[in-house]
Amino acid sequence: MNSDTATTTNAPAPGVPRLKGRGMPLRERFFQLSLWASLAIGVVFLVSLLLYVVVEGWPRLNLKILTNFPDIIDPANAGAQSAITGTIWVIAFTALYCLPTGILTAIYLEEYADPGRWWNRAVEINIQNLAAVPSIVYGILGLGVIARGLGFGQTVLTASLTLSLLVLPIVIISAREAIRAVPQSIRQASLALGATQWQTIWRQVLPAAVPGMATGSILALSRAIGEAAPLLLLGGLTFITFNPTGVQSPFTVLPIQIFNWISQSRAEFTALASAAIVILLVMLLAMNSLAIWLRNHFSRRW
Repeated sequence: MNSDTATTTNAPAPGVPRLKGRGMPLRERFFQLSLWASLAIGVVFLVSLLLYVVVEGWPRLNLKILTNFPDIIDPANAGAQSAITGTIWVIAFTALYCLPTGILTAIYLEEYADPGRWWNRAVEINIQNLAAVPSIVYGILGLGVIARGLGFGQTVLTASLTLSLLVLPIVIISAREAIRAVPQSIRQASLALGATQWQTIWRQVLPAAVPGMATGSILALSRAIGEAAPLLLLGGLTFITFNPTGVQSPFTVLPIQIFNWISQSRAEFTALASAAIVILLVMLLAMNSLAIWLRNHFSRRW
């Protein structure tokens, strides 16, 4: 009886192909090898590009690149201080504008909005469509509406608002997914104990959704920090020898500075551009590391 039971238990389910020993069918093996080959090609190209940038920019990775301003006459003493400072200004105000708006929008759509209402469906469809719009379109929007229509000019404020519009759909979508991942039983238990809906959201839902919202928000800002096309369209300066002093100041950022240096004919500017790329990558890695730390620190197991 035991042997019959074992035979019945180990038999394959109807419709499932029997594997020969521990191997797998030829089609599955070929598909798996194709996946590994695609992954290997991508990793090899990425590592090669990173090694090239680091080796090319290593002679200029010193304090001059951080403390000196750009110089088109003497590239040996040129730096990227104005671009680094401008990047920090623009990204800081981008976060100030888009994160509260995106998170509050996600809270409304997930906790308050009636999905049967046509305007709520229209908002959701537009958010999903705007996430796929090319960045240059946001640059045109920022130039026509924010810079010229509202009269803000080609300033840090215009750049921050434009990048906020660019990454706002990503912030909303990631925040909604994080809120949606909180179990409904948490909400029901809080409401059953007499808490209001807002108290439930503020004290139960949002703390549990912090890891997902923080990760999505920082990844959205990581995309914004590397954008050059919309800022070039907005009139970001390619050569500037002063730091921004406020939201109404002219600006430049690292992607624009890299674009300016790489377009120069002398080889010294290529090394400068590579060094600036390394600095930009370090800033991106720092932001992504913060996202990973926040996710691990605030994560909860239900």
